[in-house]
Amino acid sequence: MKDLLSAAGGLTLRPWHERDLTAVRDAFNEPGMYTQFGSVLDEGQVDDAAAGRWIDRHTERWEQGSAFSWAVVEGPAADAPLLGNVAVSQVNHVHDGGWISYWTVGAARRRGVAGAALRALSTWCFEELGLYRLELGHRVENDASCRTALSAGYLVEGRQRAKLRYGTTRHDVELHARLATD
Repeated sequence: MKDLLSAAGGLTLRPWHERDLTAVRDAFNEPGMYTQFGSVLDEGQVDDAAAGRWIDRHTERWEQGSAFSWAVVEGPAADAPLLGNVAVSQVNHVHDGGWISYWTVGAARRRGVAGAALRALSTWCFEELGLYRLELGHRVENDASCRTALSAGYLVEGRQRAKLRYGTTRHDVELHARLATD
């Protein structure tokens, strides 16, 4: 497995490290981020301990080969500022598939960061992991996430009604997929 992936626009994808704790904490405390990841983290404000557990969980899953989560940064420098995350989880080598997720910090939005990182991750999944089908889903009202998926070649396959629940609100999800042959 590679430690670094290059993406368009001078972006680098690299595994998460303990030194990312502050950046992860700050990212999850941005408006709108906590509710999306609240089921993974503690209630309320995300603190250093919760951010550390998030990093540890992603490191463990990487070592187990069940999921691969990449920090997206600008350039190859070890101290480059965090722009976001792209990940493949639910890696299944029986059916050669995986579930894709991504997010960016506020300063990286509307710059094409998520799309470039998603394209790089997708190529890695097909070439290095030998996966054939990658899927992702987004809340139907999340137009930015839809544009990101489409820009990376993920075709719309349908709607899953009331699939996600954040707090007491349920959200329909639009499903996208990309095949190695696309």
